[in-house]
Amino acid sequence: MVIDIESIPVSAVRWAGAVRIIRSLYPPIDLFEDIADPADWPLLISAEQKTNPRLMESIGNLDLVPEQRRMAGPGATYLMAPFTHVSVDRPSRFSDGTFGVLYAGRTFEVALFETIYHHAGFMARTSEPAGWTSQFREIVLDVTALLHDLRGLEADPEGILDPDHYAAGQALGLRLRTAGADGIVYPSIRRPGGECVGLLYPDCAANPVQGRHLDYHWNGSSVDFYRDASTGEVYQIV
Repeated sequence: MVIDIESIPVSAVRWAGAVRIIRSLYPPIDLFEDIADPADWPLLISAEQKTNPRLMESIGNLDLVPEQRRMAGPGATYLMAPFTHVSVDRPSRFSDGTFGVLYAGRTFEVALFETIYHHAGFMARTSEPAGWTSQFREIVLDVTALLHDLRGLEADPEGILDPDHYAAGQALGLRLRTAGADGIVYPSIRRPGGECVGLLYPDCAANPVQGRHLDYHWNGSSVDFYRDASTGEVYQIV
């Protein structure tokens, strides 16, 4: 049975200080940060490409974001990049990789446990040795959107919230994006009692600010510690 998106309640979600944790290796994208009006971007890109043919590698596929839903200004990279840099090699819970989703937790703890789970999976698949790995950065942002609400889902016959299989969630994400929906609010799979959002457009979030830099410690089978790189303090994952 395919769930009818009309049967999913829609909630007004307003979270101040939601948290997203991302890899630190990606620099800000000047176009998103410096040019205030997204309506000017296509002409600027066309002109810049004549001297910088690799420009699109940094910007990604801008066509995936409708002009009226693009974000610009300080911190806009953190809102735009998840939607312009997509790949079928990087599917997620609510996307097969052909379109972007911005995921965030309501609290730092939720975002931490969600990312630790996925980082541990990557480390195990690639047989990485034990040690401190991969710098991450905390992004604090505000969420304001009308989101399809799975928090009260008593039964999940499709397996939309299946911990390990994403096919049903990806199908739902595609149907919602096709319908122009803002996204999904759902219970955290990796941190019981926590809540997450999967936003389908960048203008569903605002005021992104970089927080802490984090390191994760891989012990060969799990992530057992994280470190605040700015203070050197180490915290055990329990």
